Amino acid sequence: MHRIRVAVDMDEVIADTYGAMLNWLVDRHGARWSTEALRGRQIFDVLESDVAEMLRTAMHDGAFFADLPVIAGSQAALSTIAAHCELFVTSAAMEFPNSLGPKFLWLRRHFPFVDPLNIVFCGDKSILAADCLIDDNARHFTRFAGQGIVFSSPHNVDVAGYPRIRHWDEAITVLSETFPGAL
Repeated sequence: MHRIRVAVDMDEVIADTYGAMLNWLVDRHGARWSTEALRGRQIFDVLESDVAEMLRTAMHDGAFFADLPVIAGSQAALSTIAAHCELFVTSAAMEFPNSLGPKFLWLRRHFPFVDPLNIVFCGDKSILAADCLIDDNARHFTRFAGQGIVFSSPHNVDVAGYPRIRHWDEAITVLSETFPGAL
C-alpha cells in the first residue's frame, strides 16, 4: 500500500508561535486584544509600527523560537500519523534565518520520532513533494501541488475552500476523509 506523504508546518500548527507572540507583547507592552480584534488578522496587522518592529527584531534573533509551547495534542497526533504515513515537518524558516538552529533543537526535543532528515526548512513551500500540507497559512497552498489542509488559527478563521483541522484530535479523521484508506 502507498504511504501518503504528510507535510506539517511548525509555527502555529505544532508550535504555539501565535501565543508566544501575544505573551511577548503582554510582557513588554501590556498589550491585549480581544479574540474579535484578532479574528481574521495577523498579529502584525494590529500593532503600531514601532511595536511591530520590536517584535520582528526579537523574532529575527532566533532565540524567540527556542522555547515555544507545544500545541496541545500535536505530539500524539503526529506520532500516529508517522506510524501510517511519511511525515515531514516543514517551516518557512527563511523568514527568520536565525531561527533554524533553535527550531531544529525544539523539534528534536518535542518530536524525537520525526527523522531529522524529514525536517525541511525552506522559503516557498511549493517545492514540497507531499500529498498534503497541514498549515495555518493558506498562502502556502497556492502553488503547492498536493492537498492543502488548514490548521485553525485566529488569523485564518475566514479561510474557506480547504479541509480544516481545528484541534489535533481531529487530524486523523480529517486525513482519513481526505485520503481514504491511508490511515
